[in-house]
Amino acid sequence: MLKCLCGFWLALALSVTGAEMKFDFGDAAANHVPAHFHPVLAGGGRPAEWKTIMDEVPPLLAPLSREAPVVTRRAVVAQTSTDPTDERFPMLIYDGETFKDFNLATRFKIVGGTVEQMAGVVFRYQNESNYYVLRASALGNNVRFYKVVDGVRSDPIGPELNVSTNTWHTLAVQCQGNQITCWLDGQLLMPPLHDDSFAAGNIGFRTKSDAISYFGETTITYTPPVPRAQAVVQNILKEQPRIVGLRLYLPDANGHPHVVASKQEKDIGLAGTDAEAGAITNGTAYFGRSKGMVVVTLPLRDRNGDPIAAVRLELKSFPGETQDNALTRATMIVKAMQERITSREELRE
Repeated sequence: MLKCLCGFWLALALSVTGAEMKFDFGDAAANHVPAHFHPVLAGGGRPAEWKTIMDEVPPLLAPLSREAPVVTRRAVVAQTSTDPTDERFPMLIYDGETFKDFNLATRFKIVGGTVEQMAGVVFRYQNESNYYVLRASALGNNVRFYKVVDGVRSDPIGPELNVSTNTWHTLAVQCQGNQITCWLDGQLLMPPLHDDSFAAGNIGFRTKSDAISYFGETTITYTPPVPRAQAVVQNILKEQPRIVGLRLYLPDANGHPHVVASKQEKDIGLAGTDAEAGAITNGTAYFGRSKGMVVVTLPLRDRNGDPIAAVRLELKSFPGETQDNALTRATMIVKAMQERITSREELRE
């Protein structure tokens, strides 16, 4: 099993590049909900009781020494309420980030329950009525995937499997576009699924009825979403590779322009000048020259023609280029950007 799990974790790590988050709940206060998580209850019954507790957890990988402890006491998050209401689904949702393409792996242990013994993960969660779920049932001896759309569950998909209680297991999900792949303890549960219901959303933990379940170390590797403004800039740069520099400015709460998208990532957050402020406030165009280049700042307008942002362009100059030539070149680029955006709110997405 350990060999299988090693390969499984490596495969997950290689399949989605980008950022990584790890939750081990060690920083959470005892008997409290971990920071950036909030409880949700779908269906009926009493509210759930989510809290951080200590439990004995074996290492994920085999110890390097025989003298190493077999288990260690570590912080885990637990759902401990025992309301037996049948259609009762306690969830604990992470609200610090939303995820589109990602790998999620979490350790869980089903501790008890009379009506149900179940633990699972929700992902691409929109609200308590719309999400995907992968859950394991010790009473049902199965693992199932299904989606919930407007509160209605789809037909479940998944194999019959022995899911032991009081044992730590690993559930894992990979989402890439509309493809969803699921594992239990490193074992592929079914062929990859395809569904277009939810493109992105939150992740979280889920139980049912009176199930008492613990969740331990959780890892998410994911591709961070590209802000709308940066996506517009990147698309223009692909179409116009000869652009030397491109910055997009939006005003902050005090009306001062700052870079929100740029050809150079290090520029994000830089304050604008009077040229960018004038372009946003008055729709004014600005022109300048530097060695071998022209620099043009123009307003980016919404569908009504009102300035909503400023674009600063650095373009290679050519012999005999006039200010009018440069403004014409820059205006064509800005118009191409305006075709991709209709409001300032879209640029803030």
